[in-house]
Amino acid sequence: MVAVDAHDLAFGTSRWSSKLIHGGLRYLASAQLDVAHESAVERGVLMERTAPHLVRAQPFVLPLTPLVSRGQAALAWAGFRAGDTLRLAARTARATLPAPRRLSAVETHSLAPALRADGLRGGLLSWDGRLTDDARLVTAVARTAAAHGARVLTRVRALHLTASGARIRDERTGEEGEIRARAVINASGVWAGDLVEGIRVRPSRGTHLVLRADRLGPLPAGLHIPVPGETNRFVLVLPQGDGRVYVGLTDEPVDGAVPDVPDVPETDIGFLLDVLGSALDVPVHRDDVVGAFAGLRPCSTPRPGRGPAPPRAPPTSRAGTPCSPRRTA
Repeated sequence: MVAVDAHDLAFGTSRWSSKLIHGGLRYLASAQLDVAHESAVERGVLMERTAPHLVRAQPFVLPLTPLVSRGQAALAWAGFRAGDTLRLAARTARATLPAPRRLSAVETHSLAPALRADGLRGGLLSWDGRLTDDARLVTAVARTAAAHGARVLTRVRALHLTASGARIRDERTGEEGEIRARAVINASGVWAGDLVEGIRVRPSRGTHLVLRADRLGPLPAGLHIPVPGETNRFVLVLPQGDGRVYVGLTDEPVDGAVPDVPDVPETDIGFLLDVLGSALDVPVHRDDVVGAFAGLRPCSTPRPGRGPAPPRAPPTSRAGTPCSPRRTA
């Protein structure tokens, strides 16, 4: 077994993530029931067996502000209940992930004092998995694989994949070579189409802001802040426990070449600040943003026409999830 990474471990998508281990609710919303169940199972495995020291339960509050209609609140509550059903189907213990519940306005404000109290009629409390350190998790998985005989090659770039192997290049020396294998897995995410012909994915950029925690005050729980004017889209406020808070994320299609390190456009920063301002009593300005980062996730795209038949036994690859429509606001 050989694992090949063009940079260091956890350089790409893992490095620029929200540091959350989701239970499949996104896939459930798009009727991908098998992927949703798999995600919930893997979350439970990480939290209870593989890495309970790195993955823990994170509470989230969805505040019911005047911008959230009762219909939207009912839809969100149904989603949280469906997520809890996924937890049950995955056999994750209730002690690991508590049940969602409704909150009074007083309880909501106590969990998120930065919220605007005017018009706040309560909230919805839900739970998900959260990583202490994503790089530690990736490194732990790599070390476990190495202990079972795998070769873990960093700074070695895969140039092309086939059903029986890969063409690789040592990024330090420029030397190229071949790896032969009985099975090949393309786990390169948004770069999958660069390695195998016929794979079509479109990257979606998820931008996060980094704020100092003292700017928002104490946050015992994270926040789901509904995006004004949209039915089922939220911005997350994620306290990190180290004096920082992440705010994200956007979901914007990316055209053209896929960079190793995505840029963060000012339009994304402005969008996230505007959503924050719709719910918080504390004003957050551009000068309060001490950092920003963006990750890319692969979204599936429709296959144009029938096209040629795929090669026999191609490298295994997950095409991604459906892209959200481009934001017009």
